[in-house]
Amino acid sequence: MMLEGKHALVTGGGTGIGLAIARALVAEGAQVTITGRRLSVLQEVAVDGMHPMAMDVADEDQVTTVIDEAVNRLGPIQVCVANAGIAEGRKLHKTDTELWRRIMSINLDGCFFTIRESLRSMTQTDWGRVIAVSSIAGLRGTPGAGAYAASKHGVIGMVRSFAEDFLGQPYTFNSICPGYVDTPIVTRNTDAIASRAGVSKDEARDMMVQMNRHKKLISPEEVAAAAMWLCNPLSESTNGTEVRIAGGQV
Repeated sequence: MMLEGKHALVTGGGTGIGLAIARALVAEGAQVTITGRRLSVLQEVAVDGMHPMAMDVADEDQVTTVIDEAVNRLGPIQVCVANAGIAEGRKLHKTDTELWRRIMSINLDGCFFTIRESLRSMTQTDWGRVIAVSSIAGLRGTPGAGAYAASKHGVIGMVRSFAEDFLGQPYTFNSICPGYVDTPIVTRNTDAIASRAGVSKDEARDMMVQMNRHKKLISPEEVAAAAMWLCNPLSESTNGTEVRIAGGQV
């Protein structure tokens, strides 16, 4: 129960990686605010210790209002997990401005708004952890997904810079960079790839599996375990870095 009495915030906490991290945080004693655009999804998965609140991370005013309300309810945020994001891929000549801006507004702007507003209360305490869920795509180019890769590269650079801003203070800033994780995003991408490439859904899913070095999908719980390590009081010297979860060297 290393997080007993602490308030954690997890964006995109209703499914996949976010839900796995929220469950792990509750198991360690935290009170966890989980956010997402669909309140009904959050309410369906919430257990004791989880507090669902509807929030669109791309809406700056909404992020400010909801996080203020969460702090008023449960106290300062001491663990911020900026996880909400979308994964869509198109080749360069098919990437229009609307898609580019939508991916940036959710994956990059949303991460920035979430961390900035969480820090307002975190820095009034004597301990804190900021974790951004990036991607292996944030460390390398990804064919057919330039906008997505750019957004995730941006998350890593931003988190590294925030770590530099707070060096020597009791707050750490790190990114987690998973490969393909067995989540609803993979299911949606399976359908999209199958349609674009003219292959079966099994073949489309296998394309993603083969992108992981160990040739299998990663479980959300593996990512959650990495997040819990970053929350451990003994991880205070891990700061401004990326935890890679991809089944092998990138």
